[in-house]
Amino acid sequence: MAEPVSPTRSTLLAKRDQKRLALQGVELLKNKRDALIGEFFALVQDSLKAREALNAAAKEAYFSLLIAKAFDTPEAVESLTAAPLEVDIQVDSLYGVKVPRIQAPEGGGELPFSPIGVGAKTLEAAAAFRELARAIVAVANTENRLRRIGEEIKKTNRRVNALEQISIPEINEQIKFITDTLDQRALEEVTTLKRIKAAILRREAEETGEVSAHIEKGAGL
Repeated sequence: MAEPVSPTRSTLLAKRDQKRLALQGVELLKNKRDALIGEFFALVQDSLKAREALNAAAKEAYFSLLIAKAFDTPEAVESLTAAPLEVDIQVDSLYGVKVPRIQAPEGGGELPFSPIGVGAKTLEAAAAFRELARAIVAVANTENRLRRIGEEIKKTNRRVNALEQISIPEINEQIKFITDTLDQRALEEVTTLKRIKAAILRREAEETGEVSAHIEKGAGL
């Protein structure tokens, strides 16, 4: 139920302005939601490609690991497992939404350690796992952005529904109440003025002794 309002003309003007702003807000939120949905589906394609690249990189990395273990000693293979992969995290503003962007450094598979003491197959496996790590970061980036944008779409949609289904109908109800009240007051004022006018005409007629048919009708005689 709409909250009680003062049925005055100033309140009516304020409520009409409030409705206009609410309608503008709905339009802006819908435009934002549509833009985010477009971005979401574009990211879905990127996410699918990243997933495919991850699967391919995982197969290549673990196959290379098996080959490395066959051609090199377990100690040599395990000695290359502690190499970290640094990532760069930035925050993009997407239609006012803060969305993190995670990126791994680009490279041709170079290794951050000395290859002395390990075989070629082990080096190939280490490079393959570096590529696998980059693929994991790419998947994390797209899926994290998808999650953030998806949450914002839901939030924006809830705001649109709240305006369209609650706020605007409530304002319309308040406007109708104020308008009906003002119309009723105006009608009562017109009726009162007619009665006053009729009473004045009747008194004037009684004072002058001239009572016309029109005056009698106006006075309710």
